[in-house]
Amino acid sequence: MLSVTVDEIQRNPLKYLRQVEAGETFVIVQADKAIAELDKQLRPFGLCAGEFIIPDDFDAPLPEDLISTFESK
Repeated sequence: MLSVTVDEIQRNPLKYLRQVEAGETFVIVQADKAIAELDKQLRPFGLCAGEFIIPDDFDAPLPEDLISTFESK
């Protein structure tokens, strides 16, 4: 597994995408900190299926008291 900086990827993204397509794996680093891993392995569809339930009203407006708390009113 190779490390590559964000700047290096931005200079020549197709170079790294071709290497990933060929099976190479990269760790993308920024300021000496790993921020992502780039590899060819796809995540399976439905990876978290059944682990949580989204309620029917998940996008309903929030109560005013909760909004006030977030807005520090």
